[in-house]
Amino acid sequence: MDWLTLPKKTDEKISKIDDRRFPIMPGLKAAVKSILDLYPRWLIKREYDRQSFTRFNERAVEYGFVFQQLARYYPKKVLDVGTGTTALPHLISNCGCVVTAIDNIKDYWPYGMTNRHYHVLDDDITHPKMNEKFDLITCVSVLEHIEKAETAVSSMFRLLIPGGRLLITFPYTELKYVRNVYDLQGSLYGQDAPYICQSFSRKEITSWISAGQAEIVEQEYWKFWSGDYWTLGQQIIPPEKVSVRQAHQLTCLLFKRL
Repeated sequence: MDWLTLPKKTDEKISKIDDRRFPIMPGLKAAVKSILDLYPRWLIKREYDRQSFTRFNERAVEYGFVFQQLARYYPKKVLDVGTGTTALPHLISNCGCVVTAIDNIKDYWPYGMTNRHYHVLDDDITHPKMNEKFDLITCVSVLEHIEKAETAVSSMFRLLIPGGRLLITFPYTELKYVRNVYDLQGSLYGQDAPYICQSFSRKEITSWISAGQAEIVEQEYWKFWSGDYWTLGQQIIPPEKVSVRQAHQLTCLLFKRL
């Protein structure tokens, strides 16, 4: 029987037939794959070679909080808001979750953005195009850069199933809101950033809870700096987990939609 007249089969069976009748095909596939892998391999090697230490950041604390909650609740559907170029959604998907990642690429990445770890949808959380619901939404060190922060939080609550969790981390001081810590005298970095960095307070959290019909499940307070606000004073390494009554500049928050 001529191979063109073979009956229809599943993709797996067709693949086996191709490999058996045309033994050159596996070698050709491997050669094509090797060529296509050249650029990613070069890019990763360049990143490796160009590593240099600048400063520690807050991701170890924030990611620790994220995976602590994943281990506690095991959500099936997860939305990561403001992914950027990070590997966080890829790491969460490795835990078995079905993950969607979004970022406002058009407005916050003027030269475009490609995430080599995970597929990221171009969507603005203040006016999201999606309408599906999620068991858990993560927003790690992103909310402080969104000027319409309350609108963003309201949108995230709407995208949760009833009883779903919203996990957010951001610069925080209990008693006072600061619109842009980069503008404060003595701020150690961020003056050239094209976006603001807000430091939120209890007043904003209370407003979000009221508007979103939610409650706080867990909140951590972290001291990263010797000054009163984020980026002020000397950086404290390792950072210190403290109580609400002690000086702090960052919080990790878990909400539950009621």
